[in-house]
Amino acid sequence: MFLFFIFVCFLAACVEPQELSPENIFLLGGQSNMAGRGGVPKVNGHWNKKVPTESSPNPSILQLSLHKTWVVAHEPLHEEIDKYKTCGVGPGMPFAHEVLAKDPNFGVIGLVPCAIGGTKITDWAKGSSTGHYKQLVERANASLKSGGKIKALLWYQGESDTQQQTDARLYKRRLKRLFTNIRADLNSPNLQIIQVALASGYDNTLKEIVRAAQLGIDLPDLQTVDAKGLPLEQDHLHLSTAAQVQVGKMLANAFLQFPNCSGLR
Repeated sequence: MFLFFIFVCFLAACVEPQELSPENIFLLGGQSNMAGRGGVPKVNGHWNKKVPTESSPNPSILQLSLHKTWVVAHEPLHEEIDKYKTCGVGPGMPFAHEVLAKDPNFGVIGLVPCAIGGTKITDWAKGSSTGHYKQLVERANASLKSGGKIKALLWYQGESDTQQQTDARLYKRRLKRLFTNIRADLNSPNLQIIQVALASGYDNTLKEIVRAAQLGIDLPDLQTVDAKGLPLEQDHLHLSTAAQVQVGKMLANAFLQFPNCSGLR
């Protein structure tokens, strides 16, 4: 781990401060599986600090820090944001690596971590006392100050809404309202959104209701990738490291299917 830390510092030192500005910005929102629990075998356990190649630091992949400055991205991406939980490997880094692998001319990527573990969809509602929605919008706006463009919102959330029937039944309406509000407040009515349909939940029946809502939401410029069947950690709730890498690649491939997203077109 010490050598990994030295490597990250070396990458940061090799890039002049004025060069730390991404062309292509991606917002990462949702709860724990977006924040990353790969390599964390139990809830609130210890991260094993194993970083796969697909999640390794790259000077062309940056992250917006807690203090809203761009730094070379490294796992755990969300350790400053989801600070009350143990973070591990998430889908953000594999997503960025896959985009660059498929399109080497894509340009520098900036990831904006915003996910918070254990949150329901109501915790993300505009005006919620949690402040999560406000923080997402503020961090999104801060990411634009260096001149880049927000290309998409990557969203993975819903496990916490599989505990009570009311939350599961109202999930689709609440999710649609959230996405509509985000687009309006970011002045981006055509913001591309890619969400992940649940792989796990607390109650199987309610999980299927939430999944149906995710797979059936009818909004333009929105795609859904399905995590169903991917391997989980020992807690049977969070994706394993290998599964997080797979989800990241799925998100990347979905993003590159949007018109005008890749220089390969």
